[in-house]
Amino acid sequence: MKQIRLLAAALALAATTLPAAAQQLSLGALSNYLNSLTTAQAEFTQINADGTISTGTIFIKRPGRARFEYNPPEQTLVLASAGQLAIFDAKSNTGPEQYPLERTPLNLILARNVDLTRNNMVVGQSYDGTATTVTAQDPENPQYGNIQLTFTANPTELRQWVITDDAGQQTTVILGELRRGGSISDRNFSIVAEVDSRNR
Repeated sequence: MKQIRLLAAALALAATTLPAAAQQLSLGALSNYLNSLTTAQAEFTQINADGTISTGTIFIKRPGRARFEYNPPEQTLVLASAGQLAIFDAKSNTGPEQYPLERTPLNLILARNVDLTRNNMVVGQSYDGTATTVTAQDPENPQYGNIQLTFTANPTELRQWVITDDAGQQTTVILGELRRGGSISDRNFSIVAEVDSRNR
């Protein structure tokens, strides 16, 4: 689950430049924002559970798809697609590590229909005068861990997340400017296509 922890760290870095906001965002408004996030990309900084830092670029195509490209010297690629989370390590020739996406907290924001108002979905919510933070989990499977999402307002924007995995390890991901919209080819998220290209 090492790379899952890496994912979370990258998103958390974006919160270092939070603009001032005047109100706490409601769970309904945050759900609407996430559901409107069809395609997006951003630079990210990831703080790993062991304190190391990675950087890279994230591409999102909801529902269900994400691509984390890590900058050198990191040689990792993480793809979420077709219900799977695949971690490619350039130093390994045994193929990617794969996990069911639904067993990771990342699935909560990549789901087709995000509903943070669902019973027992959000287990924590706070507002510090600038940012609204919610902690969400799979209500039916809290043992999978949780994801803490931080948003600013005017306009609403996802700034960071912290994933706590099923082993209690935390990864923080801080987002740079989130560039929404545009076309991203499905091939960029294809685990099968990535495996094939590496086996040529």
